[in-house]
Amino acid sequence: MSARGSGRSAFVALSLAIFKGFLRDKGAVFFSLVFPLMFLVLFGGVFSDQDQSKVDLIQVGEVRLVDDLPDGVDDAFAQTFDVTTSDDLDDALEQVRKGDADVAIEQRGDELVAHYTQTEQVKAAITQGTLSAFVDATNVAQLAAESGREPTYSFKAERVEDESLTAIQFVTPGLLGWAVAMSAAFGAAATLQGWRQSKLLRRLQLSPVRTSTMVAARIAVTVAVALIQMTIFLGLGAAAFGLTLTGSWWMAVPVLVVGTLCFMSIGLLAGAIAKTTEGAVNMANFFVLPMAFLSGSFFPLDTAPGWLRAVSNLLPLKHLNQAMLDVMVRGEGPASALVPIAILGGFAVVVTLVAARLFRWDTT
Repeated sequence: MSARGSGRSAFVALSLAIFKGFLRDKGAVFFSLVFPLMFLVLFGGVFSDQDQSKVDLIQVGEVRLVDDLPDGVDDAFAQTFDVTTSDDLDDALEQVRKGDADVAIEQRGDELVAHYTQTEQVKAAITQGTLSAFVDATNVAQLAAESGREPTYSFKAERVEDESLTAIQFVTPGLLGWAVAMSAAFGAAATLQGWRQSKLLRRLQLSPVRTSTMVAARIAVTVAVALIQMTIFLGLGAAAFGLTLTGSWWMAVPVLVVGTLCFMSIGLLAGAIAKTTEGAVNMANFFVLPMAFLSGSFFPLDTAPGWLRAVSNLLPLKHLNQAMLDVMVRGEGPASALVPIAILGGFAVVVTLVAARLFRWDTT
């Protein structure tokens, strides 16, 4: 056999051996093929129905413009907005502020006023542009019916939040929640598996140090890191981007502490299941990263299908993000954080019990 043929055979044999080794490594197959497909399904679900979703609109009192919409335009309006009516402007504004509705409209004379929240800036801009287009269409139809007539209606947009609030206010809580979740989960997973793999857990078990002391020390360090993260986030945001906090922003501290414990429990679960430190970190990543996209840390899920939003409501990071957004930006009182704290605390207890059940002192 020629040297070239021998080299080709060796190449083929080596390639097949490497490929078979890849297929035998379940972790490599999962994170190379299955994990990326999860994000395809995720983003496909988020954006597939984007053009079909309606805007939740509250009509406050009588809005003559809506009654005067030309034929055909009124059908487009009905297809664009999911309209509910109310006579209480303050209640409507509160619903918009909390995110229960996208926009509230009222009519002041011949002016259509749209009240929007800056929490969802992209959707707010689209909604304002759409409402303005309907106002223009009505004016054009009236001018066509009666030439020389002045435009009847005008449009104005008003924010429901204080004018001093900027985009950084709405971005910070989600990114901070994601950062804390990653740090707590990855730290707990790597520490537990690393100590177990190096037999340090066994040595500590035989030492005079009590198990509760080890656990308390690990919790104290993780919570301290989370509070340092919070300080850096808020300090940099205030110094570089004009971040200002509103309402009962100090309630973000207990929310963050309980959220840290919640994601520590996820890290403990990953460390209890995995056999290696790398596997534990990858498993923690598998839990936390998709959760970040599904919990509004990077972008809102208003345009996502209902089933995807329902899944989002089951995830602890969604409650962590929303609680911090409520107390840091939306001006909610301390009571608004109590339910999310209870949910995060309950999640932490349940997952920790599961992790304890699955835990083994040795990797074998």
